[in-house]
Amino acid sequence: MREHFDRTSLVVIVVTFILFTLALFTKGFTHDLLLEAGVFLVSVKLIIMAYKNSVANKKIIEKLERINQILEDGEDKEK
Repeated sequence: MREHFDRTSLVVIVVTFILFTLALFTKGFTHDLLLEAGVFLVSVKLIIMAYKNSVANKKIIEKLERINQILEDGEDKEK
């Protein structure tokens, strides 16, 4: 998991969770809790999207490297 999240992303995750917890205790279980939960869920969704992008980018890079290797092997055979 550390290869997909840099230090800044981890700090944002921790700060978001701390702020949500603080809002929970300062606001209590009131109507404002739904707003805070919504903000927290949007943050979680963005974090999940960043993770999925990182995984997809890694797969694409691996495939491109394989394609590049195949092309290089083909050029070597022609010479």
